[in-house]
Amino acid sequence: MRTMRHATILFLAVVLPCMAESVWPEFRGPYGNGHVAAPGDEKTIGLPLKWSETENIKWKTEIPNRGWSTPVVLGGQIWMTAATTNGTDFFAICVDTETGKIIFNEKVFHCDNPEPLGNAVNCYAAPSPAIEQGRVYLHFGSYGTACLDTSSAKVIWKRNDLPCRHYRGPGSSVVLFEDLLILTMDGVDVQYMVALDKKTGKTVWKTDRTAIWNDLGPDGKPHKDGDHRKAYSTPLIVNVDGKFQMFTAGSKAMYSYDPRSGQELWKIKHICYSAAARPLYYKGLALMVTGMPKVEVIAIKVDGKGDVTDSHIAWRYSQAVGRTPTPILVGDLLYILSDDGTVTCLEAGNGKVVWLERIRSNYCASPIYADGRLYYFSNLGKTTILKPGHAFEVLATNTLDEGFMASPAVLGKALILRTKTHLYRIEE
Repeated sequence: MRTMRHATILFLAVVLPCMAESVWPEFRGPYGNGHVAAPGDEKTIGLPLKWSETENIKWKTEIPNRGWSTPVVLGGQIWMTAATTNGTDFFAICVDTETGKIIFNEKVFHCDNPEPLGNAVNCYAAPSPAIEQGRVYLHFGSYGTACLDTSSAKVIWKRNDLPCRHYRGPGSSVVLFEDLLILTMDGVDVQYMVALDKKTGKTVWKTDRTAIWNDLGPDGKPHKDGDHRKAYSTPLIVNVDGKFQMFTAGSKAMYSYDPRSGQELWKIKHICYSAAARPLYYKGLALMVTGMPKVEVIAIKVDGKGDVTDSHIAWRYSQAVGRTPTPILVGDLLYILSDDGTVTCLEAGNGKVVWLERIRSNYCASPIYADGRLYYFSNLGKTTILKPGHAFEVLATNTLDEGFMASPAVLGKALILRTKTHLYRIEE
């Protein structure tokens, strides 16, 4: 029998019948972890190292309205979501990969009375879609979820009856698994996971979060508007010793579920809220980021059952941990980016610090790894490219006119970058 140390990893998108570099099917890419090539495959992709508004830009297209969702790529199309700034109308946008021309810009949902966002960071189209052959799945939190035909942009099915008061806007992206579309609904009023039949949109299972709520913040005082119950994280599904686990970070607790049934397998409790980063998996450890006010990475041994708070935490780290950008693993090293531009390199097995350096600026987008490089995209439009390893080394910095809130996508040798106003195809 294999031990947990030798557990195999099967990220959701590996089951797609495609080459990783030709498809970007969901948030964080074909393996859910920011890697462009398959794990252990170090072949050269050929992504650009340098660019600007006048260099290595194949095309640049203005995208109407506002959206922070990661573009998804398949079959010569790039899909993303957008919404009006006041949250009344919600759109599916499709761009041609070769020309940058907008093929479809379809209004999918309308809301007469959207709740104000309550902050200046989020927007009404932050959750990233997912794509497979012939279908794209769009999600705007409780404002609506829909499946569209990619050849016509016609709606195959839609749902707008899944309640959740996001309060500061929706943020969790969708995940495809087998015949299911899995949604995360962590609001200030209700908190649950739900799986829909991807063919019909009908509910297959629904599981409520089991965190204990006392309506107090971490300081012991009542928290305004129930802020401490919400979260924005996207789950990660892995195959551990032949059994699937779905890791997901909520407020006050982190969980593993059986993605086929929704059954809770284990959880650990913590005091934080507004988790946003996507989990990672490393050699029997789920690496998960908490939230405010004390943001930390917690490494959890994944072979437990029930409440494993006191028994299955391998290590935790809390210095300069970013709440929003998802960390990234390269080999045995974990790279953490803080929201204000500090990169920390840790040994993934024990949390020991290797180095800590500043790349400055502010960050929401999550990084990618390809060609032996780490790419970081700032809110102000700066991209910093680092060489991973035991020493800090900057390979290049590049700047575009507008900043990044959306995480990047990759198409072949091209970066597909969405700024606050435009979509770019960047290629040497």
